[in-house]
Amino acid sequence: MMNEQHIHGIFIPLITPFSRDYKLDINSYRKYVTYLAGHDIQGLVVNGTTGESPTVSWDEVKQMVQVTQDVLKSMNKTIPIIIGTGTNDTYSTVHRTEMAAELGADAAMVVTPYYNRPTQEGILEHFRVVSRVGLPVLVYEIPVRTGSRMTLDTIRKVLDLDGVIGLKDSTGGLDLLLKLTQYETKPILCGEDAYFHAMLCQGAAGGMLASAHINIQKYVEIYQRFVTGDMNGARDSFMLLEPMIQHVFAEPAPAAIKWWLAQQEIIAAEQLRLPLMPLSDQVKQGLLNSIVS
Repeated sequence: MMNEQHIHGIFIPLITPFSRDYKLDINSYRKYVTYLAGHDIQGLVVNGTTGESPTVSWDEVKQMVQVTQDVLKSMNKTIPIIIGTGTNDTYSTVHRTEMAAELGADAAMVVTPYYNRPTQEGILEHFRVVSRVGLPVLVYEIPVRTGSRMTLDTIRKVLDLDGVIGLKDSTGGLDLLLKLTQYETKPILCGEDAYFHAMLCQGAAGGMLASAHINIQKYVEIYQRFVTGDMNGARDSFMLLEPMIQHVFAEPAPAAIKWWLAQQEIIAAEQLRLPLMPLSDQVKQGLLNSIVS
């Protein structure tokens, strides 16, 4: 299982490849994970936002985790597997986290409960109960999707829980990170691709970045340059990626990522499940024009 020391570097939030009739394409998934595992990444995240988690069944999650484990074993790789288990129902989240532990996950990623509009006390209690399952918890704060936002005081209390090992910060800026790093805190991963370099400069331990699919090695290079003291090199490399990042998120993710993976023949089809739609031709062209080697 993961601990705080494992939270550094580049984590990949996995897509869920579908066939043209909307079924899980397990053959594409196997090829895709094999491709990713050939890079110097520090974690793979099954059933997150990039994986279209609201449309994916637990049976499909189970199949993907088992294939991921098989691929890593065949490649003699020990990349941690994180499973997204968060819902807006605490006891469903507990149950899913227990099932993730049974599947052999190294950690659970648990989003701030959404839709119900809980109080800060309710959010804290949600994480307190889930953290008692025994599987390490990576907290996922993404207010633009959940409709609620933890206060600084609540986040600090959540991060103080024994079962919590870190935070994925997708709050859309540097404000939360700057405030948290004034205190001794658990590791924070950048979840906002456009802020990756800036967040590294302010104390983030790495990033969980959907756009890294397009050029994994460049993201690894940025991180390695940063941690070895080549600040200018890290900055210059990241600036080359900024136009690509804008196109990846010009329309709802993971449309751009799936389209690019299909173009590279890493997956068979760019299919998404409704209500998400395929990438528009305009964004496809912009993405192609923005990709750097």
